[in-house]
Amino acid sequence: MMIGSFVSREGLFRLIDSTVKCCELIKHRLAPKRNGHLCYNTREISFYQKIAKRRVNAKKAIVKFPMFNEIPERTLGSWNAILAGHVKNGRIEQASNVFDKMPERDVVSWTTMIGGYAKAGKIDDARQLFDKMPERNVVSWNAMITGYVQNGMVEDARRLFEEAPERDVVTWTAMVKGYAQKGRIQDACNFFDRMPEKNVVSWTVMVTALVQCGRLDEARKLFDDMPDRNVVSWTAMITGYVQNGRVDDARELFDKMPERDVVTWNAMITGYAQNGNVTEAQRLFDKMPQRNAVSWNAMISGYSQRGEVEVARQLFDEQPRRNVVSWNSMIACLTQNGKIDDARVLFERMPERNGVSWNSMVAGYAQNGRIEDARELFDKMPERDVISFNAMIAGYAQNEQGEQSLKLYSRMKKLGMKANQSTLTSVLSACASLAVLEQGKQVHEDTIKTGLESNVYVASALIAMYSKCGSIDHACRVFDEIPIRDVVSWNSMISGYALHGYGKEALKVFDQMQLAKVKPNDVTFVGVLSACSHAGLVDKGLQYFDSMRQEHSITPTEDHYGCIIGLLGRAGWLDEAEEIINNMPFEPPLSVLGALLGACRIHKKTELGKHVAECIFKLEPKTAAPYIALSNIYAAAGKWNEVMDVRKYMRDKGVKKNPGCSWVEVKNRVYTFLTGDQSHPETEKIYAALEGLVERMKEAGYVPDNNFVLHDVEEEEKDQILNYHSEKLAIVFGLISTPSGMPIKIFKNLRVCGDCHTATKFISKVVDREIVVRDANRFHHFQDGFCSCGDFW
Repeated sequence: MMIGSFVSREGLFRLIDSTVKCCELIKHRLAPKRNGHLCYNTREISFYQKIAKRRVNAKKAIVKFPMFNEIPERTLGSWNAILAGHVKNGRIEQASNVFDKMPERDVVSWTTMIGGYAKAGKIDDARQLFDKMPERNVVSWNAMITGYVQNGMVEDARRLFEEAPERDVVTWTAMVKGYAQKGRIQDACNFFDRMPEKNVVSWTVMVTALVQCGRLDEARKLFDDMPDRNVVSWTAMITGYVQNGRVDDARELFDKMPERDVVTWNAMITGYAQNGNVTEAQRLFDKMPQRNAVSWNAMISGYSQRGEVEVARQLFDEQPRRNVVSWNSMIACLTQNGKIDDARVLFERMPERNGVSWNSMVAGYAQNGRIEDARELFDKMPERDVISFNAMIAGYAQNEQGEQSLKLYSRMKKLGMKANQSTLTSVLSACASLAVLEQGKQVHEDTIKTGLESNVYVASALIAMYSKCGSIDHACRVFDEIPIRDVVSWNSMISGYALHGYGKEALKVFDQMQLAKVKPNDVTFVGVLSACSHAGLVDKGLQYFDSMRQEHSITPTEDHYGCIIGLLGRAGWLDEAEEIINNMPFEPPLSVLGALLGACRIHKKTELGKHVAECIFKLEPKTAAPYIALSNIYAAAGKWNEVMDVRKYMRDKGVKKNPGCSWVEVKNRVYTFLTGDQSHPETEKIYAALEGLVERMKEAGYVPDNNFVLHDVEEEEKDQILNYHSEKLAIVFGLISTPSGMPIKIFKNLRVCGDCHTATKFISKVVDREIVVRDANRFHHFQDGFCSCGDFW
């Protein structure tokens, strides 16, 4: 019978132990004795060692087998059997003790011990033993060469390969595998081609190497040329097709296979499940002659990706034997589909947990916005690895708690953990959201230390960080240094230029992207349309919008419509904007209506603004921005009664406005200012400097625009309110706190008002400084009395 299919795990343990006891009983009754001791031969010792290994693998405990000391006359074969048993069971210290006590050794003894050290990662000990060998054979050389390969030391393996007096197919195959594991496929191919003889293992290793580096067509040609194939060869090729999304090619081979094992079935099922065809995956699953935990887990993951949580849960409940991966798959399914509380219940029920279990729950809480619950679980973890820290760091960054991301990253580094791609992209995202350039530069240094600065995802995150922190030149340098750019890299640079209002530069990069044969996606066109919007390139924007469907087969989303409405609205083309909204294939979302409302504020379209705002109130009754925009539209029109009505309505509905604030980074410290702020320790100095600066600005022609004071107060009071806007206070503090000539970067949580925009142009001229301001929408670069936006924002 098939034990694995019908006996429970506990029953399997009992069966193994019963087998051992039966063997002992038979031995006691039938075996010869010498001086009262049982005589064990080498085969019997090997049998007990295998039983021990089965028991170790199943239950992480060692079954009791006959003691070596019971053998009165120990042969060299007996010693070698015990030595091999310890090595196979990973007990390298015990193996070493046996080896040291051996009265005599042969080439098998030495080779076994060398292999044991190599597998345990003690490659130096293995080499010392190899060098001491009194005699060697090809197996000994193979053990040492394979040991180097297993430990990633392919050049050391190559040197030993060249020294070997004799080589066989195993020697050559080890070298092919070593180069393949290092990604040096051409070297692997060269060795493979030079092989004097090849066996099915050699061919399979080479096929697998080509598959793993994505050279599927070459792998298939080699596979077709194989003189003999086994189930591993077929499975390697099928798995390669599956991992690269070529499920139909995988199925063609699967159907041709003369025999299949459970691994092959699982590869095919996983392929269908991961590529969205869970129906066909289920059909194969139902046909399988034998299933294991991997089969069930693949189906659970497949249904999870489809959002069919109930079906996945039913499979999980029906699964006859679950391992920790099964539990983790179901927890991931629940967290990814928003059922975080159900996931926690399952987590608490788990018979055993590993790091993945804890990390899945922490990441699940973070991704579902429950960052406090995530941190509580994170702090309770028995052990934390880099994935644990990544989950929390990303969670904080995604939930607008960038400061906590940076603190946790600092703690992670102090613990000596090495950051990976995920860590660095999340931390750079936090730096970008906080606009902390100096800390972003420090993280950039960390990317260089880890060797990940050229990784496309890290490089793209660096471009975004520098762009959002106001250093577009740094972003360009990072972009220029990326050796191979993917669509994410190009999108980051286009979006960076767009954010800074450099529309022509953004479109130039887009043209270069197309010349490089990189296919644009929907994110690309958000950047392109945004660039047109910020630069006022109306005709260009409309052309690109039309080309999305006609030339690139991309259906515009609400983000694209938001960009095009913003472009038309800023340019004053409100009738055209309304026409596009009326012809949208879906109900206008908040982003689109918000863009139109902003245009109504800019162009003082009171009635249209009121209508649009009312539409937004129905969608988002608790969002403050549309109320503020409508209030400002009424204030600009002098309709103070309506202004009071809007503010009263906000109070009655409990809608709260976030106060406008600006911040500046000086000497690695961020200073924040509110309008009329007097909380800063150097308030008197700031206000005195501001008064002197305003006088110099007026002498240069600056006239305060009181239309941007949205309060019903006297003209003199309006001048004071304008003077003490938060960005003016931040700029003045930056001027008195930094060396002359040094650029100043200011960040603001709201759109910069018209008067502050005009004032900053004058400030840049009278103090001869470059001033960069990032408001809620974009960057403005002020220099010598001009702004990069061309007064179009």
